[in-house]
Amino acid sequence: MNPVHKKFSRRARVATGGAVLAVVALAGFGAVSANASSPATTPSAATSAAAPATTTSTHLTIDAATEAARAALDAAEKENQRVTVAVVDRNGNTVVTLRGDGAGPQSYESAERKAFTAVSWNAPTSQLTERLQQTPNLKDIPGTLFLAGGVPVTAGNAPIAGIGVAGAPSGALDEKFAQAGALALGR
Repeated sequence: MNPVHKKFSRRARVATGGAVLAVVALAGFGAVSANASSPATTPSAATSAAAPATTTSTHLTIDAATEAARAALDAAEKENQRVTVAVVDRNGNTVVTLRGDGAGPQSYESAERKAFTAVSWNAPTSQLTERLQQTPNLKDIPGTLFLAGGVPVTAGNAPIAGIGVAGAPSGALDEKFAQAGALALGR
């Protein structure tokens, strides 16, 4: 029998062998993990690098949305108009709504729908009302309202939000106040 084997008990040899196997297994796992985190360059990998799978977009912060809504509401109050202002994000989700003192109950939903319509088409709703003459079924799209008073907020010509105002006696006034909100953002 080998003299080295005589020095170690059977239990020690089994434990040592197990430890060696564990080290070898961990080394193999580490190599596989390293390969998984840094894939080999293949023609398809080079192609995907040229066309990214994700995009970056700009969004209005809650503070900026509140600032825009407050500016629109202030503009309306200066002219003694009782309105509601809604700001929606790029996806049409409401970020903030401010209902001015004395604004009618219908103004809340109307402001949100005008903001949604403006951001959806990246155009003031006053311009979109003109499109209804050529395509009257646009008004059937859920959540939209083709009345003046909604304006988009853009960054790099891409819509990032919509501001809708409702409750003034005319859509032209609603849109004027919505524009004041957009101008407060410098966009």
